[in-house]
Amino acid sequence: MIKMKSPLYSAFILFLLPTISAFAQKPTETRFIDNSLLVSPEYPCTWPSYPFPRFQITHQRTIGAESAYNVDVILIDGNTGTQLDVPPHSVARPDLKREKSGPFGLAYTDNIEAWQFGGEACVVDVRDLLDKAPHGESPLVKPEHVQRFESQNRPVRFGDVVLFRSDYSDKYYQPLPAGLRFIADALDKKSPAYPDPDPSCMEFLASRGVMTLGTDSASMGPLPELAEPTHYAGLKHGMIWTESATGLSALPATGAFYIMLAPRHENGPYSECRAFSIAGGDLPAKLIASCKNKRVVDLSPVLSPRFPLTSPGFGAGQHRQTYLKLDFLYSEYLDMWHHGHLMDASAGTHLVPPSYALPRPGSEPAYDAKTAAWLREFESKYGPRGTSDLTTEKIPLDWTCGSARVIDVRSLVGTTDRKAWPTSPEILPSHIEAAEKAGGPLKAGEVVIFQTGHLDHYLKPSPNDAGVWADPIAGKAEGWPAPGPEAIRYLKSRGIRCVATDAPDLGGVDASRALMTYWLLGKQEMVGVEFLHNVGKVPAGGYFLFAALKIRDCHAGPGRAIVLY
Repeated sequence: MIKMKSPLYSAFILFLLPTISAFAQKPTETRFIDNSLLVSPEYPCTWPSYPFPRFQITHQRTIGAESAYNVDVILIDGNTGTQLDVPPHSVARPDLKREKSGPFGLAYTDNIEAWQFGGEACVVDVRDLLDKAPHGESPLVKPEHVQRFESQNRPVRFGDVVLFRSDYSDKYYQPLPAGLRFIADALDKKSPAYPDPDPSCMEFLASRGVMTLGTDSASMGPLPELAEPTHYAGLKHGMIWTESATGLSALPATGAFYIMLAPRHENGPYSECRAFSIAGGDLPAKLIASCKNKRVVDLSPVLSPRFPLTSPGFGAGQHRQTYLKLDFLYSEYLDMWHHGHLMDASAGTHLVPPSYALPRPGSEPAYDAKTAAWLREFESKYGPRGTSDLTTEKIPLDWTCGSARVIDVRSLVGTTDRKAWPTSPEILPSHIEAAEKAGGPLKAGEVVIFQTGHLDHYLKPSPNDAGVWADPIAGKAEGWPAPGPEAIRYLKSRGIRCVATDAPDLGGVDASRALMTYWLLGKQEMVGVEFLHNVGKVPAGGYFLFAALKIRDCHAGPGRAIVLY
């Protein structure tokens, strides 16, 4: 026999319902989700057709007698790993006056508006299409697949990032030779190709105002015949998208913030990139609103062989690999060379992980006599230097993202004695404390950005490029303001994990002090982001987003930094 609840009990439950509902809907903890493939020569990270170059990483110098740092050089083209496509991939320049010419033919990776990189993730589940096609052919994502998502969730719209989830990359992106199944076997018609939208799906999304897409397939172009028609159908509307995303299963159907950050290559029709999502808590909605309302500051300078993007070194033979553009395939219709880049891993805006200056665990490098003396001095003040295996791909994404806190140190410019050059004005704890007094205490998790004004003033193309590195290092000009180890130790005490600068680097032009700064950063498991500009445009309350390319065993890493507000 079922006993009926009393009216008083029912009234009590009705009274509690709002509280129960609020508790059930309490925002979850914010989490960062990596949606990028690992880039490594052991993986099928590059397009396997001739003449696309294979990805290479060279450990040009390792910590020891010849170098106090781990220095890497990478050979990479934009079709590597998780990647960004922009309109000039298929849209011809207006001046060519061709059938597919249009204004978006000039929207290269250095010109595309950074607000378009992100938005609210709308995950369209197309797993039912995986492997449902003959060998060499792609199962097609149609408008009805998007409509199915809309019937289950809501209509897609401007400000959304529509992500096609088939779990293709999760299943087939494996070390070689098993990884041949990712792209090569489909091209050779040994297996079904990856699911992809057809041109009608692109037109449907354009009618909804969607400007940003993503797929966990190897390309946004269906095999064998619809790759270019699908690309053009979307890119002619100014769309951009991620190819070779992964891990989309970790995202909710809606509500997460998704973004792709790519190095800012000059005249780049596509680029290698880092894609990730943020879910849970209040942060995603704030970042989604910022992108939708185009509230963004791009902090990364353009990458070009015309600019001094890498250090000339402290002496002959100590220079870093210059940034080179390598043409390898000409498109007559677009009047454009497909190109890759040979560059130091710290070219332009880049990450400094602990392993940059710290040797790997279990090793004890034989430094030269001068560096060994500096190490004894360092350890007498700060304790054992330590070791680290935290290369770029191991750095958590939330270490390089957070509320932006700009500390203006431009007042230090011009404060050194010319007779002491080469030297840099040192940023001291007292300068940081003064900034806290004026703007409030630093908060744990903030990203501290030192505004020196150096790159804003001196970053110019050759032959007027000596002001960035060469003159300060040679003692012909004052070095840029840079934090000393005491400033780094103070920031750590305030809960700061990421330190950034709009100068060429955080070390400055005094080699011994620079090394001590990097040793202390590494010892305390802090990271740096170097080579920013436009820092003066960052408003109070902005949120800093940076991510380096996910390259295995890399001791630096190019990337893109923006602030959303």
